[in-house]
Amino acid sequence: MAERILVLGSNSFSGASFVRRLLGLGAEVVGISRSPEPIPPMLPYKWDEHSGFTFHQLDLNHDLDEIMNVVQDFQPRFVVNFAAQGMVAESWQSPEDWFQTNAVANVKLHDRLRHCRFLEKYVHISTPEVYGSCEGSVIEDAQFNPSTPYAVSRAACDMSLKSFFRAYGFPVVFTRAANVYGPGQQLYRIIPRTILFIRLGLKLPLQGGGSSRRSFVHIRDVADGTLRVARNGVPGEVYHLSTTRLISIRELVELICARLKVAFADCVEIVGERLGKDAAYILDSTKARETLGWKDTIDLNAGIDETISWVDGNLGELKEQPFGYIHKK
Repeated sequence: MAERILVLGSNSFSGASFVRRLLGLGAEVVGISRSPEPIPPMLPYKWDEHSGFTFHQLDLNHDLDEIMNVVQDFQPRFVVNFAAQGMVAESWQSPEDWFQTNAVANVKLHDRLRHCRFLEKYVHISTPEVYGSCEGSVIEDAQFNPSTPYAVSRAACDMSLKSFFRAYGFPVVFTRAANVYGPGQQLYRIIPRTILFIRLGLKLPLQGGGSSRRSFVHIRDVADGTLRVARNGVPGEVYHLSTTRLISIRELVELICARLKVAFADCVEIVGERLGKDAAYILDSTKARETLGWKDTIDLNAGIDETISWVDGNLGELKEQPFGYIHKK
């Protein structure tokens, strides 16, 4: 019998890539997102011929009853939740929207899901932003120190889920991944944005000169880790998915420029830093590696080359899409 998995936020880059992974393994998948499905180049699960997927356009803020009807009808083994109001800098402009989606709506969902006795595991896709700016390697029980409305709203949800685990035995497991990237990613993210701007002859605004340092992990490696957490993660536990390579945003853009054989100075404009941006963090992923057998397999250079090929192969359609983030309430 096919494995039944329900994916919230199935139109997000991470969600759609995870759905693609599941369908490739023959799972039966239901996807739920508040937005209609985007164009195929932005939806990785559309790139292969697979059956077993059903999509529902439903909003966690407004359609909880309908979402729970889908859950009850489908009775999945796992619910994996990628649905969140993203974007750090923009969360300062209307923080209440971030708290509504990332905290209030999610808590309402969890309070309904805890009554679903068929649910074996609830996988909550969290974020390393909850730790704030850190020095050294960050382990899973590091203290929360969120520095933006986005990060505070995500930390509040994580803390609520921990209380549900302790009070009700709610079978939640958490993942926190490094900066994900790969083909199909939203065009406002740094890697596809840099490639697209260079191909179109546009200047890339580089916030703060690109001094912040990050680890970048390919989305296929993250999809593999997420499934391992769903199947074998211990309820109540957090699992980090990250590479050990730390690179500044400037160095990343320089690397992309080198792959595309263009001069960094010709392609970049230095602009001011965004409010509350964390300087650096690198996640310690030892637990996922040692207890789940997970590892990152795709080198950053190879992953960037793959993303360049995706941009070049779909340039006609991608250049007609919005380049910036569009806020949805």
